[in-house]
Amino acid sequence: MAKASDYGAFMEKFTLLPGPSSHELPLIGLTFAVKDIFDVDGYVTGFGNPDWARTHQAAVMTAPSVSAVLKAGATCVGKTVMDEMAYSINGENKHYGTPTNPIASDRVPGGSSSGSAVAVGAMLVDFSLGTDTGGSVRVPASYCGIFGFRPSHGVVSTTGVIPMAQSFDTVGWLARDPEILNRVGKVLLPPFPDVNPVKPTQFIIPEDCFRLLSIPIDRVTQVLVKSVEKLFGSDIMKHVILGDYVEEKVTSLKHFTSKENQTQEYNIPSLAALSSAMRLLQRYEFKDNHEEWVRAVQPDLGPGIRERVWEALGETDEKIDACQYLKTEFRSALTDLLGDSGVLVLPTVPGPPPKLQTDPSTLESFRARAFSLLSISGVSGFCQVSIPLGLHDNLPVAVSLLARHGSDCSLLNLVQTLYGSIKEQVEVAEKTSY
Repeated sequence: MAKASDYGAFMEKFTLLPGPSSHELPLIGLTFAVKDIFDVDGYVTGFGNPDWARTHQAAVMTAPSVSAVLKAGATCVGKTVMDEMAYSINGENKHYGTPTNPIASDRVPGGSSSGSAVAVGAMLVDFSLGTDTGGSVRVPASYCGIFGFRPSHGVVSTTGVIPMAQSFDTVGWLARDPEILNRVGKVLLPPFPDVNPVKPTQFIIPEDCFRLLSIPIDRVTQVLVKSVEKLFGSDIMKHVILGDYVEEKVTSLKHFTSKENQTQEYNIPSLAALSSAMRLLQRYEFKDNHEEWVRAVQPDLGPGIRERVWEALGETDEKIDACQYLKTEFRSALTDLLGDSGVLVLPTVPGPPPKLQTDPSTLESFRARAFSLLSISGVSGFCQVSIPLGLHDNLPVAVSLLARHGSDCSLLNLVQTLYGSIKEQVEVAEKTSY
């Protein structure tokens, strides 16, 4: 396991060098780490759990996403710690230790790509590869004060990656600056026809989503709004109540609406229903992927994860067709809202990273709010980038931009264009009392 100087980020350190090339490679000179969910030839893929590692053989091939960045000139320096079976957004691992959040050492780093985020945030690597099913790149990126990108579902190969729930699984990446984030994107993303800079037609701010924040709303929105207005003018901003729009346009949500979703003060009923549908399908697919192994091995699992895994094994197919229909209906509604080049602005998470070893039951309201936000790109399959916005009360703040499926390259270009102005506004915001 990793030494203290490595912030506990690494499961295993090794060096995989890029192959020789006669021409300049796009990632030459950069180092990266990979989450212990990716196959690397000759190494056991541990999936965050020693019982899994003990019962599986070493990989005989390397995941295409890992091979792609190696071929592009980057050097891999090891595998990183992750939450067991990718079934948590906290970042705590009772077996291998919890990677230390480089910004707030008494707080969780976020998961399940915990070590991947910490390695980047602690400047141990230039970028890292992770996976994002329910939020596992976006959450640790926001908690560790770095950039995290979840691509459009299905555009980056997940071959050679242990599946969690295929309807939502994506290969994502993390970096400290948007230029490297974009360079990695140019390697991993297919050559979409939208690579030329496109001015967004609108930036949509869902006011109800920002009311889920536990920190002052203006601390997040004003940084982004002022940056956008400086570059594109004020006419481009649009305010909506996303929950009302979704409730009106996505009629299949009625299958997933509960009385609890309707009455909880901290939630948006239609987005809570969306989250319920996503997690139901996630449980069903997790069961399909891993029930045989879990029942045979009876693995030792940490608190919170143990309960979620066994809950998943009890899932039935009763509402699976409704889940699939909902995905189609929601993607269509969100496509209509954004238009060709619109961008949805969201809080990445509803607040700062929770303290280490917080009882899982006390985090339920936070998790519910978080998944109401995270499920928007999860269910739609749209691409999303989490952008660091400095510190508030010495804890990291983040905002996300979400764009329609296939707009990945444009979104990464946009972030690179915006970030100079965002940094200026962050400096102002950090000196302002909210």
